[in-house]
Amino acid sequence: MATLGMSAADREALETFRLDVIEPSMTSLVILDFWAEWCGPCKQLTPILEKVAADYTNRGVKLTKINVDENRTIAAQFRVQSIPTVYAVFQGQLVADLTPARTEGQITRILDQILGQLPVEGEAQQLEAEIEPLIEMGEDVLATGDAERAVSIFEQILEMAPENPLVIGGLARAMVAAGRAEEARSLLDAAPEAVAGDPALGRARSALALAEVAPANAETAELERRVAAYPDDHEARYELAGALMAAGDRDAAADHLLEIVRQDREWNEGAARKRLLQFLEVVGLEDPWTSQQRRRLSAILFT
Repeated sequence: MATLGMSAADREALETFRLDVIEPSMTSLVILDFWAEWCGPCKQLTPILEKVAADYTNRGVKLTKINVDENRTIAAQFRVQSIPTVYAVFQGQLVADLTPARTEGQITRILDQILGQLPVEGEAQQLEAEIEPLIEMGEDVLATGDAERAVSIFEQILEMAPENPLVIGGLARAMVAAGRAEEARSLLDAAPEAVAGDPALGRARSALALAEVAPANAETAELERRVAAYPDDHEARYELAGALMAAGDRDAAADHLLEIVRQDREWNEGAARKRLLQFLEVVGLEDPWTSQQRRRLSAILFT
């Protein structure tokens, strides 16, 4: 901002603006609220902005209010023609006009979009970066079959990030794998409402549901004999698939379910296909094995 020909008061206002807005915006997202005492709509919007800013503080959002009557130079620099006018500033640049937003929901949706696109450095982002490799470690340990160790890892991460859905879901799945289904259920039931619908928790609930119908210690010998003797015994094959999945033999489990679909895709209202999709959700939709089984299922259904 040019200062040539400005009064001392204007230069002081610009220095204050630099300290309160420009410098913090190098790492934070600064919301600028242009207002005035005589502005009725401003007074209605102020508590909403203050609440949203407080809720987003740990995500690197800061609210700065600028009285246009006391800071005419700043208002002129931003070409403010009416109030309330609300802008978002990051790294000294205006990145969004929040003026049309008047409700908490509208404002938060815009902020979520901005924060998803810009490298804003808040406590939440820093914590996310810190726990990301720890979550990966927990998942790797769980994949090797060491469920109790995975539980221990996820419990430690949960202390750091008690509302992170990836951590809650990972811990619940580890508990299920360790035979601690009731603890997993309690953990999922106590999950914060804000993350209750997250896919990570849905994956954990699927794992819990599978554990209930096919406990890890389920016997497979008799079921295998029944399937060998009567290949079209879909009920036995279906139960065997669940037991094999619980035992960690996902390839064999998928093979049996796909065989049911191949023989009779509508058996028991499509139960085999539904169970296979449930298996895939538990394994994880990003897993290459899941993609492979989806292709196999599609080949059966569409040929």
